[in-house]
Amino acid sequence: MARFHALFTEGSYDFHPDAMGLQRMDDAKSLFRVLLAGNPDALSRWLDVSSWRTAMFCLAAIVAGDSCYGAVIGSWRGEWQSVVTALKLPLVVLLTSAGNALLNASLAGVLGSRLGLRQTVLALLMSSAITGLLLAACAPVCGFLLGNAPPLGARHAVMGHSAVLMVLVTVIAWAGVIGHRALFRLLARIDGVVIARRVLVAWLAGNLLLGTQCAWILRPFVGSPSLPVQFLRDHPLHGNFFESVAVAVKHLLFQ
Repeated sequence: MARFHALFTEGSYDFHPDAMGLQRMDDAKSLFRVLLAGNPDALSRWLDVSSWRTAMFCLAAIVAGDSCYGAVIGSWRGEWQSVVTALKLPLVVLLTSAGNALLNASLAGVLGSRLGLRQTVLALLMSSAITGLLLAACAPVCGFLLGNAPPLGARHAVMGHSAVLMVLVTVIAWAGVIGHRALFRLLARIDGVVIARRVLVAWLAGNLLLGTQCAWILRPFVGSPSLPVQFLRDHPLHGNFFESVAVAVKHLLFQ
C-alpha cells in the first residue's frame, strides 16, 4: 500500500547530476544537447527540477520531429496526404502518452519504481522526444527512398508499396529502440537494472497495444495504391495494425 500512497507524489529520490557544464534548464540549446546525448545523470536532473518549459520542449520536439517524418512519408501520395500524415503521426504519439499516463504510473508503482505520475509522464515524453528527433533526421533519407519508389500507377505498385511500408516501419522501430534505450538507462539510474527492466517491459507492452491501434484507427499514413486519399478510412475500426503488417510482408515475399 505504501507504493500506491506515493504513486502520485512528486517522488522522494535525490539525484546528483554529473558535471556536464549544463546551463539553465530553460535554455533550449542545452535542453536539445542533453536530450540527444541521452545521459541518464543529466536526464534524471530533468525529473528532479523539471519545469513546464522542459515538458513543453519535449512536446515541441515530438510534434516537430514526427510531423517532419510524417510529411515525408505521406508525400508519396501527394501534397494532401503529406499534410494529413504530418498531422496524424504526432497525434498518435500524444494520444498514446495521454491514454497510458495513469496506467504507466500505476505499473511503475506496482513494480517498485520510485517514479510518481509527473516523473513517469516526463520520462516517457523524453523518450518520445528523442525518437521524434531521430525520425526527423531520417526524413531526408526516407524522402530519397520515396522519390525512387515506383509511381502509384506502375505495374508493380503493390510490391513497391509493401517494400516502402516495411522500410518506413523499420525506421520508426529503430528510432523507438534508441529512444527506449535512453529511457531504460534513466530508469536504471533511478531504480536499478532489475526494476528498470520490469518497468520498461510493462510500459512497452501497454504503449505497443494502444499506440498501434491508435495508428490503425488514424490510418492511412502512406496510403494504399488501390484506394483514394482519405483522412480516415471508411471503416477505421475494422482490422488491426498487426494484420496489416502481415499482409504487407505477404505481398513483398510472395507476389
